[in-house]
Amino acid sequence: MSYPIKKYFEEMTTLEGLLMTQKEAECLHVMLMVKENRITVTQAAIQLGICLRQAFRIWKRFKIEDKKGIISKRKGCTPSNIIPTNLKLQICNLLHTKYKDFGPTLASEKLQENEAIHISRESLRKIMIAENLWSSKRKNPLKIYQRRSRRSRFGELIQIDGSYEWWFEERGDKCCFLVFVDDATSKIVEMRFCKHETTQDYLVSLKRYIKRSGKPLCLYSDKHSIFRVNRENAAKGERITQFGRILKDLDIEIICANSPQAKGRVERKNGVLQDRLIKEMRLKGISSMEEGNIFLEEYREQHNKKFGKEPLIKEDAHRSIAQDDLEKVMTIQENRKLSKNLTFQYNNTIYQIQTDKPSYVMRYAGVTIINDGSNDIQVDYKGKSLVYKKWQDLPDQGRIVDSKALNWMNRKTYKPGKYHPWR
Repeated sequence: MSYPIKKYFEEMTTLEGLLMTQKEAECLHVMLMVKENRITVTQAAIQLGICLRQAFRIWKRFKIEDKKGIISKRKGCTPSNIIPTNLKLQICNLLHTKYKDFGPTLASEKLQENEAIHISRESLRKIMIAENLWSSKRKNPLKIYQRRSRRSRFGELIQIDGSYEWWFEERGDKCCFLVFVDDATSKIVEMRFCKHETTQDYLVSLKRYIKRSGKPLCLYSDKHSIFRVNRENAAKGERITQFGRILKDLDIEIICANSPQAKGRVERKNGVLQDRLIKEMRLKGISSMEEGNIFLEEYREQHNKKFGKEPLIKEDAHRSIAQDDLEKVMTIQENRKLSKNLTFQYNNTIYQIQTDKPSYVMRYAGVTIINDGSNDIQVDYKGKSLVYKKWQDLPDQGRIVDSKALNWMNRKTYKPGKYHPWR
């Protein structure tokens, strides 16, 4: 086209103080060409990329109003969906005080639930950006991982993990959070606060889960020493952990993931809980593991209702087990050898076997110590329980502490900022 578009684009002022856009300047250029009979309205529609009917409407308005007919009638009008100033001030006040570190999605939900303020996530996100309370997340380099389909039935595969975090912020001590997530439905089937990630704590959580739902087919975990023997050069022993032995007796398979991404469902669930659960407990004033464990059941139902999915097959894969059998199996069992005086050592304590038979009968005999998590232990010899008494407490020695627990025991009470790089 020989007609100068730039001429109109540089002069796109006037017209009652309204600014003409480049697209409107191009439309004006084409309509002037139609006015000068250089092209037809049909050709104008093709050049502007609009339908013929719309081109005739613009041409009709241009003939009546001249340049003013090209500019959109919506310019200068107040949008119908604009947020009132007083409501925006109220939202900003709540964001700076009560919901200071909430994300746009969670803040939008809480404003609706607790404050009866209905605002979309995107509108709230724009307000938070303007108030310097939110910034777009930095995109990490794309990594490709092989996708895996969900299991088809509820209870077919349960992903388990422990997460150390400041769950109660400055109101309580740091602790570990154990969570069991079903692979088929993404529902949380068990969750519990505990001091550290130990075998006994996992057994307590597993027992509660089995009592509620039944035995799953398989557990999916990381390579923690609770779940597998990591010393490849260990020549002695059964090369199976206490937790692994209990799962074997329960006929539950265990799989250890090779990377965090392999059990991504429970890893992502931990990320969601570290955001939402912490803030929920802050709003309710929960500041201890005891209070938190009471609240978790209520929260679990709400969370599953919001984020749970339906399984591909409705059939439940859980299997039933008798209560007595469960209590008998879910115990930690360790082997000890009696001395010539029929004593043995367990947990820095020396115990003495009480028997009416001649002492030489059980000298250097092997016994099994059964611990169900309580303070009392059971001493089993050839299927029979032996009577014993505590003889002497030994001096405390260095504890064997897992590296995860050690890092958190010695960690200073420093919490990284919201925009710290590792977040």
